Amino acid sequence: MTALPERCPSAILRPRCTQRGPAQLAEHLTATVRAQVLIDPTTCLHVTTIAVRFDEETMSTASDQPAPKPVAAPSTPGRTAEGEQIMAVAGTLVLAYGLHPAEISRIPEGTATDNYAIVDQAGQRHFAKVYRPREHLDLERASVELSVYAADGGVATARATRTREHELIETHGRLPMSLWSYVPHTATAEGGLTGARWAAVGTAMGQLHSRLATHPAAAPTLEPGAAVCDVAASWDRFERLIHAYQQKPRLGEFESWALQAARERQAVLGDVERALALLPQLTVQVLHGDMAGPNVLFKDNEVAAIVDFRPPAPGYLAWEIARLGCDPKSVLDNSAESWLTGYIDLTLAYRDANPKASAGDLVSSLRVGCAAMLCSAFPLSVPVERPHIVDAAMEAYGRVRHEAALMLLDRLPGIEEALHDALR
Repeated sequence: MTALPERCPSAILRPRCTQRGPAQLAEHLTATVRAQVLIDPTTCLHVTTIAVRFDEETMSTASDQPAPKPVAAPSTPGRTAEGEQIMAVAGTLVLAYGLHPAEISRIPEGTATDNYAIVDQAGQRHFAKVYRPREHLDLERASVELSVYAADGGVATARATRTREHELIETHGRLPMSLWSYVPHTATAEGGLTGARWAAVGTAMGQLHSRLATHPAAAPTLEPGAAVCDVAASWDRFERLIHAYQQKPRLGEFESWALQAARERQAVLGDVERALALLPQLTVQVLHGDMAGPNVLFKDNEVAAIVDFRPPAPGYLAWEIARLGCDPKSVLDNSAESWLTGYIDLTLAYRDANPKASAGDLVSSLRVGCAAMLCSAFPLSVPVERPHIVDAAMEAYGRVRHEAALMLLDRLPGIEEALHDALR
């Protein structure tokens, strides 16, 4: 899921006839799209690239943590491919969902999915996700089921629409697809948290974690906090990354910076290990799994929806709190005092919404978030492992994330004490 920005669509489908049965309408939609592609090819000519979300690497917090979602290389679909895809989406909507589309607009965001904004003939808006690799559909279905479980517990999420056969993902036709309610007039938290949004996020996360603590996949347990990161494995990873950069005949500006940053990260891992050793036992339970800024939708200063769940798997509660609260832009775009005030607001609101959460999880979240960022090689590793996704936004994110992590490590005792005092 993602917010649906108002933008010029890459392709729009406008069927003219509504007095038809599903099969006849699907045939009509097919003809309509083909006619558009042939008569007005500029409609489907929009060059589409796959926007890469800046995900942290999968944390080694549980042995059954799901693998990261695959990231597709940027692509530029041809005119025929784009039109054929729109045609297939239209047919699937009619036959699998009984939904007669009036407009279908390609949205150029998605990692493992192609996303579409839908307006049906009654004027209702929807959001469709078309899954590229079919081999991961069981995991995708589990992700949708977790979103439904959260929504049934009163958590603000987008609602999944079931097919005519009551399935959460349509898998029988040409396109594997899920269909969702449209969340209007929203903006994501990707730009960082400010003002009243700190407390709003804390309330939403507290409600979510309270609900997910009852999920049948795993009951909450206490695990050693020091195990939140495998420092020895991180040291080896940075060593390999440094060696890979040193073997390159030439380094660009960002690659040179990433090499130096990798050395700095490796140099502070001893401090990270000592910081982790001081952690108490922390709560491990089923989590959202990808609690990042792009997956929190705001309407004004209220959380309108939490979207893009991962399959249910246990992880450290403190990490998911820090994932949003220690977002690098939130940390660096404010003064340290202003950011800490916001973080305290978040944790106080979280505790009100999830009173069973321990003070240890909340206070330790700063240490956990700092350690997780410093142990992660992302996105320093991207020019070596996935050079095709390197762009200016990713480079800027890498620099901000590195700076924020080092700042948190430097100030950790003071900010942790302030948070502890606020939570008494």
